[in-house]
Formats: sequence, C-alpha cells, structure tokens
Amino acid sequence: MTDDWFDALDAELKDKEDEIKQDLGVENDKKGELNKVLIEDFWKVWNRFNHINVHFTMEPSHSAFAQFERFPDLWTFKTHFNFAGINQMNLIDRTQDQGRMGDSIKARYYNQDEKIMFRIVFEFCEGEHYYKYSGWKRIFGQYILYEDTLSKVAIKKLHETLADVIRVWYESHLRRNREMLINHIKDNYERGESFTQ
Repeated sequence: MTDDWFDALDAELKDKEDEIKQDLGVENDKKGELNKVLIEDFWKVWNRFNHINVHFTMEPSHSAFAQFERFPDLWTFKTHFNFAGINQMNLIDRTQDQGRMGDSIKARYYNQDEKIMFRIVFEFCEGEHYYKYSGWKRIFGQYILYEDTLSKVAIKKLHETLADVIRVWYESHLRRNREMLINHIKDNYERGESFTQ
C-alpha cells in the first residue's frame, strides 16, 4: 500500500521534470541566440571605436569567442563557444581623459517572479565622494537602456536603442565632449541604481 502513494508521486515528479527541462531548453536556445547577436554587435562597436584610437575592453573577451584570420576585423565564432552560458556582457570605455574611464554598456540576465529578465544599462562615474572611514570612493550611476523578459526581447528595438547611444558616444569622442553623451543618457533614459566603488 505504501508503494501506491509513491508511484503516483513519482509519476507527478517525472512529469514536472520533463516540463521544466523543456522550458529550460527553450530559454537556453533564446538566450544563446540573443547572446550571439549581442557579442557580435559589441565586437563591431569595439572595432568602430578602435578605428579612432578609442580603446574599449569587452567581456566576454574576444579570445574566448572568436578565432581570427586577421585581427580585429576578419574573424569567425569559435564552434564550441557556449553562448547560453554567458550571463553578463560588458563594453567598457578605457579612455582616461574627460573622466570617461569606466563609461560602459552592460547587459545582464536576472530572475524576477520566476521569469528570466534581460537588462541593458549605461553606467558611468558621476564623481567622487570622501567617506570618513573608507576614503575616496567613485560614485557610479546606471541608466536603463532596455529591459524585458527574455521571451519578449525585441532585437529590432534593442538595436534601435543601442544605435541611439553608440551614435552619441562616438560623436562625443570625436568632439572630445563627454558631457554630450552624459546629457543624452540622462535626458532620454530612466535612472537605475547608484553605487560606490
């Protein structure tokens, strides 16, 4: 008689396992496709800025996802790179003049209400503050460029938003005017979190 209750429970657990595996497979496929697009987009941006001697760093690193015939513009994706395994991607400006060091676009995934969320922010240093017990700290602000559930991410809208920011970021470098970029971000996008580092 004790076996009967467990057989019923075991069948229920097996059904739930199959259902979740299928859901996770679909989510992994979507995440892998989105990451592949974004990594390629970020690398194109990296290349464009590199042409005007503006140096960015990128995560994941090009050595992880690309094999080059001619660095940096003739390349292909590595065949065994796990795109779905990437949870965060960053494109960070390393220019030291005008306080640009650390200006960045960051994309990441997080869980909310049992859904996988996708968010892209623009992050930059807003200044420094002296704290009595820890000394000088840089204050960073984030502005939300795009956010939606993974299942509803619209690549076209995402690309429009990235193009808007990249266009102004690039021009701000050409004009040597960081305020142009910061003002554009503040005027057009919602403020997110602030933190010190």
